[in-house]
Formats: sequence, C-alpha cells, structure tokens
Amino acid sequence: MSSILVRKNQQLWLEQVSLQQLADRFKTPFYVYSMDAIKNNFQAYKNALAGHKHLICYAVKANSNIAVLQALVKLGSGFDIVSLGELERVLLAGGDPKKIVFSGVGKNRQEMRRALEVGIHCFNVESEAELSLLNKISAEMEVAAPISIRVNPDIDVKTHPYVATGLKESKFGIDASRAEQIYLQAAKMKNIRIVGIDCHIGSQLTETTPFEDALNCLLGLIQDLNKNGIMLDHIDVGGGLGVRYQDENPPSIDEYTQKLIKLAKGRKETLIFEPGRSIVADTGFLVTSVQFLKRNGSKRFAICDAAMNDMLRPSLYGSFLDIQPVYMRTSEPAYFYDIVGPICETGDFLGYERELSIVPGDLLCLCDAGAYGFSMSSNYNSRPRAPELMISGQEVHIVRERETIDDLVHGEHLILKTGK
Repeated sequence: MSSILVRKNQQLWLEQVSLQQLADRFKTPFYVYSMDAIKNNFQAYKNALAGHKHLICYAVKANSNIAVLQALVKLGSGFDIVSLGELERVLLAGGDPKKIVFSGVGKNRQEMRRALEVGIHCFNVESEAELSLLNKISAEMEVAAPISIRVNPDIDVKTHPYVATGLKESKFGIDASRAEQIYLQAAKMKNIRIVGIDCHIGSQLTETTPFEDALNCLLGLIQDLNKNGIMLDHIDVGGGLGVRYQDENPPSIDEYTQKLIKLAKGRKETLIFEPGRSIVADTGFLVTSVQFLKRNGSKRFAICDAAMNDMLRPSLYGSFLDIQPVYMRTSEPAYFYDIVGPICETGDFLGYERELSIVPGDLLCLCDAGAYGFSMSSNYNSRPRAPELMISGQEVHIVRERETIDDLVHGEHLILKTGK
C-alpha cells in the first residue's frame, strides 16, 4: 500500500481526509492528489541538487492539471512541454517561460511561433527538418531561437518498449553519430542560438547505469563540440526515473541525481532534469466503487464504475497498480478477483487476480495513479471524465469538476433537422 495512505479504524485516509467521506461527497470514480506529497517529491530533487547549478523542469505530460502545475510553480519548478496546450497550461499556472524546455518530434509552426513569442528557455530539436523550419520561422519573427539537440544514444533500457525512447529504432532524437554534424549546421544558421544538449532515453527506468551511459555519451560529444568552438550553457539529462508500483526497486532521487552529478563534477554547464513520474506518481489515487460481483465458472470479477477510459495504463502497458479496499472487511471471505470496468472491451481491466474481501458498493483505491492517469484518460464509450481533487491537510479542493453530458457534446453539431 502507498506510504502516504493511512488506515484508521479500517478506513483509508489521505493526509487528514477520509476517502470514504470524499466518495460520499463527490461520488465515484474520482482522482485525488496529496499536495504535501507533491511538495516533498519536488523538494527531494532540490535537496539532492543543492550545490550544483541546475534547473528542474517537471514533465507536464505526466499530470497536467493546472493546480498541480501551480503548486510546482510556487516551488520554483521549470517545465518540460511537448505541445502548445501544455505551454498554455504552464503559462496559465504562472510558470516562467524562461524555465520552459520544449521537447517532441512534431512541433508545428503555430507551436514554434508561440514559444518564441513568450521567450522559452530552449527548444529540444529532434530532426534536421525541425531545425530548418525553426530557423525559418525565427527569421520571419526577427529573433534567434535557443536550441539544444536531442541526442539519441542507442541505449537499451529495461522498460516497456512503448516508453523506451533512446534506441535507433525510436522516433526520438538525432543519432549520436550525426549529432556533431547537425550542431555544425546549426552554428551557421543566423536565427539559431545553440544553448545546450539534450538526451532522454525512456520512462520508468529502475537502474542508474543507462542514465550514466547516456550522460557519458553527451560529455563525449560536448568535448568534440568545444573543439569546434561550440560552447554550451546546459546539459539536459532528461527524466525517466522509475517508481515502485509492485516489486520494482528503483534508485532514490538522491542516488540517481548524485550519480549524474559525479560524472558532471567540475563542469560549468547547468544540469537540467525533466522528472515527471517521480514527482507525481505516488501522490495520486483513483477511487472507484464496486458495482457488481460476478462469477463465470472459476473466474470472479469485481465490476467497478472506473474503467480503462479513466485509467489506461493497465490496458495499454500491462501495468500493475496496487488496489486496496477503502474499508477493510474482516468478516467477509476473501477471493481472487479481476477488477474490471463497464466498457465493452475485454481489455477493460484495472487489475487481475487481486485477493480482496469485498461486497457490492465497497470502494477500491488504485494507488500510485498520479502520473499518466487522468492525463491519459478519455471519453471512450461516451463516458464523462472523472473529477480531480487536491488534498492539503484537512482542506479539499476541486481542481477539475466531473464532466457532464453537455461537456461531452460541446462543439458537436447536428446536420439534420430534428422534430416532426
């Protein structure tokens, strides 16, 4: 069970709030986050990096709720974005454009123009075509675009193939063997200003060696660039630090950062980190109600009101999320259940073979759901998305309201006349 949940009198509490009371007030399903946990995780990075010039750029894609972003702004965070929408969210939350790095392989003209207009810290360039377009748009705007090259070091990491981003067969970055050539081209472009180098090799990594290998690759390239008169202001080591969902044993934030700081010891460049999952994963929970208990032969199902549209990770990645009863029953027999939703897909599941003592109407809590939970949710089967709540001590804040049917059809139009 998550370390920030507490069981009092058989009930689960988050900070000083009962999950049962939240369900009574807001109905299910809903997401709930701990403000203290978000602050503690970000502070762990700040403490670990103290004494070395750094910038922590939270990866917005992990959880893009504006209240989460606002909390991080107040802590001094920068942001790693991958779209115009994420840029505007950061700005609405009060984020400093000069602390924003823009990643992603498909930045379009509108996104480039807006990012140049507000004055972001850096574009992480991922192809020659992107570099050429960015130079053209910068010339039209009579500015110089600050860039780093995202280097693809071809490092295999032990993670799900969908989130491994540093292999040659991945769509991300520029092959390390060609990076120096692209830098030399960029140096000749009048409207490009080289400020750094970037690398991001994947997500949910549980060993430090791949991070160290990637940084060593960057350091070798920097040495060659320096010989050609190209000096850099920062080294962006990306993100990807894993968290414990089941039996993983990832390094601590301190261990992870110290390994990289040791490699960069004595260097003058700012180190940029792009953590997402390790900031918010263990701070969030998805609470759902058991609608029915069903048995097909030897197989038992707990059919809940949350589904794959609310939490896609188990279906998409085969991910494990710990599932705890909000109320711990001691008098009911325990059985192994598949925890499933009402969506018309066999792939609609939240967990397989979980031993639980439950009855219809009970609440279940999916732990470590703060990253890539709501941010990947959808309206599949025309299901309104769940609300998001933020807990701060005894205070409960609604940071996103539950969607309505009107929200679902907003912007759609009938093309045939209705009525008699």
